[in-house]
Amino acid sequence: MKKTYQGSCHCGQVRYEADLDLSAGSSRCNCTYCAKTRAWNATIKPEAFRLLTDENALKGYRFNTRSGDHLFCATCGLAVFGRADVPALGGAIVSVNVACLDGVGAEELAAVPVGYCDGLHDNWWNPPQITSYL
Repeated sequence: MKKTYQGSCHCGQVRYEADLDLSAGSSRCNCTYCAKTRAWNATIKPEAFRLLTDENALKGYRFNTRSGDHLFCATCGLAVFGRADVPALGGAIVSVNVACLDGVGAEELAAVPVGYCDGLHDNWWNPPQITSYL
């Protein structure tokens, strides 16, 4: 069931609202960026996301195909969400860091289904052989 969640970075300078159905699933990827940041994302359409703080509170990072903008707090450095335009995923998306959702209990987080992506080998629709470290 879709629910409006509040999210933030560690220091609180970046805050947002996101309309998510966590039971619809989340993802973890083994690409060089996601593996190093231990990214845990839920993907939504841009209209389901509302940034509640000024864009100037964010810094961005793009790499490889430069189709995704990984956004993090300019103060504490926490990766809070990202934006991308990926035709294979239906066009424009926002990827919310599930770990940045505020007020979500351990039981609710433990129930979120996780799918794995082999981004390291551009094999996005299949899981990597080893996922336990993601």
